[in-house]
Amino acid sequence: MRDLFLIGFLVAILLAGFRRPFLFVCAYVYVDIVSPQRISYYLLSSVPVSLIVFIAAFLGWAINDDKSLSKPTPRQVLLILLLLYCGYTTLTADYPDAALEKWDWVWKALVFSIFMPMTLYTRIRIEGVLLFMLLCLSSIAVVGGAKTLAGGGGYGTLNLMVANNSGMYESSTISAFAICSIPLILYMAKYSTIVRPTIFSRLYWYALAFACLLIPIGTQTRTGLLCIVLAGVLELRATKRRFLYIGIIAAIATAGIPFLPKTYTQRMDTIQGYKGDASASTRLAVWKWTLDYSKSHPFGGGFEAYRGNKLTIDMSYRTADGTVVSVVGYDAGRSFHNAYFEMLGEQGYPGLALFLAVHLIGIFRMEVIRRSYLKEQGANAWVSPLAAALQHAHLIYMLGSSFVGIAFQPYIYYIIAVEIGFDRYVQIHVKRRVWNPFRKRRRDVEAEEEASEAEALPEPEPEPERPLSAAAERRRAQPRWGNVNGK
Repeated sequence: MRDLFLIGFLVAILLAGFRRPFLFVCAYVYVDIVSPQRISYYLLSSVPVSLIVFIAAFLGWAINDDKSLSKPTPRQVLLILLLLYCGYTTLTADYPDAALEKWDWVWKALVFSIFMPMTLYTRIRIEGVLLFMLLCLSSIAVVGGAKTLAGGGGYGTLNLMVANNSGMYESSTISAFAICSIPLILYMAKYSTIVRPTIFSRLYWYALAFACLLIPIGTQTRTGLLCIVLAGVLELRATKRRFLYIGIIAAIATAGIPFLPKTYTQRMDTIQGYKGDASASTRLAVWKWTLDYSKSHPFGGGFEAYRGNKLTIDMSYRTADGTVVSVVGYDAGRSFHNAYFEMLGEQGYPGLALFLAVHLIGIFRMEVIRRSYLKEQGANAWVSPLAAALQHAHLIYMLGSSFVGIAFQPYIYYIIAVEIGFDRYVQIHVKRRVWNPFRKRRRDVEAEEEASEAEALPEPEPEPERPLSAAAERRRAQPRWGNVNGK
């Protein structure tokens, strides 16, 4: 029954795509995030669904779409360079077979993020992609949130529709992306033009945001907790009544902590110190190995280079009575658990530089747009809030990726693609001088120019008065509403 529903939904989107080719782009977003071929028992799992929709999206754009905005932007050029460099490191990888297996889905994520901005040249298309992204995420988050409320969950044990703990269904990955999607959810609840803000639509969006907050609790990931803290701080910047906001957050936290599972609070307590915790100590050992590895392999070892690590793990810690307990462990082939070290180990310093440039430029450009249209009203009132939501989502990802290897997860590249399309749309259609921290404000420059022009130009001479004719003089002298005697 589930197979029939998944097939019916996918076929419906593809049929609608022949009428509106842009829907092929949305269909690929759905296939890449939800992975219906992994949920299906038999029918879809035997068909290359991702490749079919991938080709359909490109053909739909090539045959029946506007090509005027196909010129690549600087960030698209950086993504192209990153794609080419990853291809080179794959050919020279330390573990060729494993590297080709990862390259099989990484290249599609990068190519599609380069291609997607060419299709996002209207506001409704930008919001359409965001809507599909959030609805696809909701199919995972709502299931996880419901199971968490029912008392299920646990680190690596919360079943999110699939049995394997990988991709978007991996505990730390879904925790980071669920929290980074909350700013986008709050934007859609207030400004969406596709799903108009009503009491029912807002109720759904707020319920989805609550489900996303439950995901880190159900998966019991420390990454999710840190992302929640950052999301709360970033929303503090956007709110007008900050003291009221702080009070509400403090009240919710105080009231909610007693209801948290004991296993969750015990796991969160390990954030205070890494020693004595095998997971944290192992990550530090992997990061240290990566720094040493990059000295001898500055251009990276290709995908899955971590398979060559051999670790000595120090987990010495001090007990409550002051006794030092020395524990030393050994391990090998442990993954990076950090997107930045993942890029450094697999793609070397050039890959890490391209990776950071793509993300930091996006965050900076969203700040430029947010500040430029902060006080905008009317038709363009949505511009600054969307820029802030994209920026906050990106910043939360940057924090979450410090504790999980999600450098190439497609979800963040969809956010980057939306940023590029949105940035281009603002520059072309909204047309306003943008904020720049390295130059004077526009009104200050205009005031200085007007003052200098006023000093340079002499005052104009008064025009000579023209004499009035005799008839005009008599009309001017007579009373306007009749003579004095009323005749």
